[in-house]
Amino acid sequence: MTPSLAKLALLAASCVLTLAGCTSSATKAQRGDYKLEWVESQNASERVRFLVMHFTTIDFDHSLRVLTQPSSSPVSSHYLVPENNDPTYPHDDLRVYQLVDETRRAWHAGPARWEDRYQINDQSIGIEIVNKAHCHPPVETSTGEIGEEICFFPEFDPEQIELVIALSKDILARYPDISPTRVVGHGDVVPQYKIDPGPRFPWQKLAEAGIGAWYEEEAVKRHMDYLKGNTTSDRESIRQRFAQWLADYGYGINPETATDDDITLYTRAFQYHFRPWKVDGEVDNHSRAIMLALLEKYFPNKLSGYPELKGTLIAELEEQD
Repeated sequence: MTPSLAKLALLAASCVLTLAGCTSSATKAQRGDYKLEWVESQNASERVRFLVMHFTTIDFDHSLRVLTQPSSSPVSSHYLVPENNDPTYPHDDLRVYQLVDETRRAWHAGPARWEDRYQINDQSIGIEIVNKAHCHPPVETSTGEIGEEICFFPEFDPEQIELVIALSKDILARYPDISPTRVVGHGDVVPQYKIDPGPRFPWQKLAEAGIGAWYEEEAVKRHMDYLKGNTTSDRESIRQRFAQWLADYGYGINPETATDDDITLYTRAFQYHFRPWKVDGEVDNHSRAIMLALLEKYFPNKLSGYPELKGTLIAELEEQD
């Protein structure tokens, strides 16, 4: 037998043995009018990759109807979490409401993007949290100028947040592909239209419970010290570089085509999540330091891609390791 034929024979034998091994562990069943054999493939991944948090802006009863009944603009989510002191809520104790089976696609994220994924509805679980935050649209002043939008953000109910934490832990335990940076807000994935769950949502508390991402204060201070000593960059280059950092973290901004307005929009979304006490869209040193601390914690390999940091900050980090 020639070497090539011998290799083919070995390959064929290997295939037969492999298939025989698989077949021996197959599950057989009758489904309808045909027989079924279930052989689990190793070439697959979880459907669910993201966990998206929302606030409803309306009370429980209205939220439940909007999320479950047909309409001209139908929306839904997998879960709805009520709050205390809502006269429309029918129970004495708070309960998690499941509205859509996790195996099915809920319509909660819209035209969203995170990382390199666009069809977020297809790959996520959505949690709607009853909270009557609302904004008044800007109005024209007596001088003909357009005023600012005025928003009101009530605190979230502590007991409600404990329910959100318990529910999220349960979800994360079943879907290991949802890494900390893939627990996001609606405003993170579609900042053009949404800001929820808003600046009052306790992202840090969730992160301390093992849900989602947060930064280390010591790292932020260290990055602030570095940035204060680096005064050679102009405003435009700083903002363009921050757009790249946003994209590296997961935000759906394109650094190469982003306009100044785009950078402001995505920076505001970032601040709603990670610096909610000052949301202004400005790429200041504090926002930059928080972002660098997040990249260092969750994507340290990406920091080495920035030449301006290579000889200073990266060297310091490597020394600490």
